Amino acid sequence: MEELNEKQETVQNEELQHVVEATANDNDSNSNVNPEPISEAVPQTPESTPETPSAAHEEAAPAAETNNAETENNTANEANTATEEEPEVDYSQMGREELLAAFNELMQEDVSKIRNRVRAIRERFNFLNKEVEQQALKAFEDAGGDKEDFKFENDEIAQEFYKVCDNYRARRQKMQEEIEAQKQHNLEAKRQILEELRSLIDKDEETLKQTYDEFNAIQDKWKGIGDVPREEMNDLWQNYHFLIEQFFNKVKISKELRMLDLKRNLEQKIQLCERAEELIVETSVVKAFKVLQDLRSQWKEIGPVPTEQSDEIWQRFNRAADQIDERRREYYDQRKEEMDQNLLAKKALIAKAEEATKETPQTTKEWNDTTEALDELLKLWKSIGPVPRENNEEVWEKFKGIIDKHYADKKEHFSQVRDEQTENYNKKLDLCLKAEAIARREDWKNATADLLQLQAEWKAIGPTNRKVSDKIWHRFRGACDEFFSKKGLYYKELRSTEGENLRMKKAIIEELKNFTFGEDKEENLNAIKDFQRRWAEIGHVPMRDKDRIMKEFRGLLDGVFEKLKISAREADDAMFHSRPRSMAPTSRRSSDNEEQEIANRIEKLKADLKLWENNIGFLANSKQADLLKEEMEQKMEATRQEIALLGARLKQKQPPADIENETAE
Repeated sequence: MEELNEKQETVQNEELQHVVEATANDNDSNSNVNPEPISEAVPQTPESTPETPSAAHEEAAPAAETNNAETENNTANEANTATEEEPEVDYSQMGREELLAAFNELMQEDVSKIRNRVRAIRERFNFLNKEVEQQALKAFEDAGGDKEDFKFENDEIAQEFYKVCDNYRARRQKMQEEIEAQKQHNLEAKRQILEELRSLIDKDEETLKQTYDEFNAIQDKWKGIGDVPREEMNDLWQNYHFLIEQFFNKVKISKELRMLDLKRNLEQKIQLCERAEELIVETSVVKAFKVLQDLRSQWKEIGPVPTEQSDEIWQRFNRAADQIDERRREYYDQRKEEMDQNLLAKKALIAKAEEATKETPQTTKEWNDTTEALDELLKLWKSIGPVPRENNEEVWEKFKGIIDKHYADKKEHFSQVRDEQTENYNKKLDLCLKAEAIARREDWKNATADLLQLQAEWKAIGPTNRKVSDKIWHRFRGACDEFFSKKGLYYKELRSTEGENLRMKKAIIEELKNFTFGEDKEENLNAIKDFQRRWAEIGHVPMRDKDRIMKEFRGLLDGVFEKLKISAREADDAMFHSRPRSMAPTSRRSSDNEEQEIANRIEKLKADLKLWENNIGFLANSKQADLLKEEMEQKMEATRQEIALLGARLKQKQPPADIENETAE
């Protein structure tokens, strides 16, 4: 704007200089002409009175151009323009750290052009800092503190922020003081110009050119001085134009010079009209309005135009200005409509957030799904433009409150889950210790039952943290595998012993087949007793051969008894007396060991079946696991059939109740 004014003033001075020189030359060439007729060309009119000091200078200018009220109005418009020039920034989504960074960045700019943004940042930061204070108070009260004893101290972020605030206030205060000092300086400078103008008016008249040159220099100095205090502005302006009026009266400028001045003013105002009309198609409404305000200020500084064109040129400028003002109104109306639509959209997001959090999630997946849904809503929220300022905090706090509550509830939920997982981990750790202790035992039957019980307890315990789940499971599984490996090795060795026992019993059978009995019945009975004793002293044989080898041995004995004509009573006595002394006579038959073996076998199979049923529950869902489950089911079904068959055999071998009683007697 200053460059534009300087350019205009240069053109103005050149034109006036040319006119004055032409006038001076005319006067010089007509030196005998009395200058008095000049005053006749500019007759005194009512407009030239001191009450309206600008009337002679701004002849026939529209009232709006010389009105003090308009001056004040334009000044207010300039203040508003300064506000509109400042870009609007939405700080409602920023946290305290972001606001501090934004504030520090603003402080690198001209402090006179950041006022609205600083106010928005401070309002937002104070609101967030109040939340921090409320949270600190709540934590203090939750810890058992009394609200009256609570004393809040700002953290490092807040302290740094308020230091920047102090710096901003200091810089702004300094700026205001400098502006006021400059205005006072400008006031004194303009008062000095008024004195120069008075001196020029009072000075003896020199040549017209010289006088007018001095007058132009005074005008240039006046226009080059900036603002003065508002309370001095009107008096200063009236005095200045009154003296200008007096100057024109004194120098008695010719009518031709006056018309040239009016023509020059007309040309300048036509240029302003053309520039204003160009602003109609300016894409930036804010920029167009800002330039229009500059044009209005320039229009005010330009003097009057010929009366017959005054209204026309003023209407032309006003038409362009009105169109720009209308575009600005439409722009802000449209902006308001967009913000209203944004408000509706954000209210809809609030409703969706309330719907998403209406029911409390029960599983981790449900919690994560709800969190993902809220995150998507938040992204959409941030993509929506600003809402009316009076609604901004309300809708944001409502939406943010829903999200904050969800995350607080989620934090509490997973805190409980972690506590449960920790408790489950401690329980499983205890089971690991017990399983490791059982793995060192060799009472296979009881130890197996205890270990199966631990496996059932393990299965009943809930999950643990994923980071330690596999580790604790492998430890427990390792103890179980160690025990069953030792147990399997033991029974493997036992089966090798059973094979040797089978070979020895087969040798006894062969020996019995080839044995030759004599005529002495007592000796024959003693020989049979010896065979039976040796048979009984031999340990277990493999289960699959047990019935066969026993049946074969008993068949041979029955044949011997029949051949030797030994009665059943004598045979029973022989069998009874052939038992080892360590064995109690609890049955009339020598199959007590066999019954015990069957009973032991049934217990072992039941234990294995229980273990398999428990282990099958630990298998994960996969194609390979399904095949393994199918094989185990087949194995378990075969085991159930074997248990049923052994039970039937055991029941068959048990003597009737009357024989039991007789034997007991």
